[in-house]
Amino acid sequence: STFHGASIKGAAGIGAVYRREGALESGRCPVMAKWGQGDPRWIVEQRADATNVNNWHWTERDASNWSMDKLKELLMAVKVENEEGICEVTEVSKLEGEASINNRKGKLIFFYEWNIKLNWEGISKSGVKYKGHAEIPNLSDENDASEVEICVSLGKDEPDTQLLALMKKEGVKKIRAAVASYITTLKTEFTQGMILPTMNGEPKEQDAEPTLKHQPQKTPTSNVRTQPQAAGVKIHTCKITVKDVFLTSPEELYRVFTIQELVQAFTHSPAVLDTREGGRFQLLNGSVSGEFLELDPEKRIVMRWRFKSWPSEHHATMNLTFIDKDGETELNLEGKGVPAKEEERTKEGWQRYYFDAIKQTFGYGARLF
Repeated sequence: STFHGASIKGAAGIGAVYRREGALESGRCPVMAKWGQGDPRWIVEQRADATNVNNWHWTERDASNWSMDKLKELLMAVKVENEEGICEVTEVSKLEGEASINNRKGKLIFFYEWNIKLNWEGISKSGVKYKGHAEIPNLSDENDASEVEICVSLGKDEPDTQLLALMKKEGVKKIRAAVASYITTLKTEFTQGMILPTMNGEPKEQDAEPTLKHQPQKTPTSNVRTQPQAAGVKIHTCKITVKDVFLTSPEELYRVFTIQELVQAFTHSPAVLDTREGGRFQLLNGSVSGEFLELDPEKRIVMRWRFKSWPSEHHATMNLTFIDKDGETELNLEGKGVPAKEEERTKEGWQRYYFDAIKQTFGYGARLF
């Protein structure tokens, strides 16, 4: 679910990152719209101050110390139980590695590599205690959490026990869940502020920052209908479909659409989400709004969805279906009730400002060999 490759340290590392960006821009993930191009209603303007405008410059944040604390917190909470007894992690005996997050041109690039060893103890129903170890030799951005190798064993000279089978099955599941939680939290909590929205969520006018160089030019909008039509007007509608493949699991991709911090990351703007059936949402500075009709984790999201320029109170029904494809996810969008005049803009907007933006922000579109 993240970028693959070696450590991005020094000149060689920067070159590796440039190659990664090339994989995004020349591979399966199309380039995001440049300033002055595309439908202006989707475009989020530059920052209102002169600090790293549009996140164009390279920034890096060291996540190593934070990661150590988070991994220890999550792994020390691992505990499993069945009719044979109880097992729990008692110590993180080894935690070596590093983690960092890089932002260039508004893209977040995640790097982490850890070698982890754990000690666990088990107590059988008869009260006999056992000790063992668990090892994660390579937790890295090269692999999804579901692919991480986890080795569980008994301590030296410990007699055989059914508790080992408990740890190898249920214990490994809990450890894997802790690893997945670390990866997700790294991409949400720790990345806050690396991609910055415009001041107060409102674009600044061209003359508000005269000292900025290379100011983007606003796209002429004289041919774009911005005023809602009066209620009661008959609207000709159509159906749209968009399909794409993401290099991540359905679980992680579903979270991207339903967690506010992740939505803000890929839209580069403030968002409001009440993620429950009947809950409402608003994205892209109010350009997009609607209501969640159905939420089936990792499988389906159905929503009432509209552009603010559509006829008053008119919504389309958008159905997102997540299909597991052996470590990848096929995402199918079916939209019904889209105003016929808005068909192409809506399809292009979903592809560019949802699908492509998610790939570029989280690295779900880069396939490196």
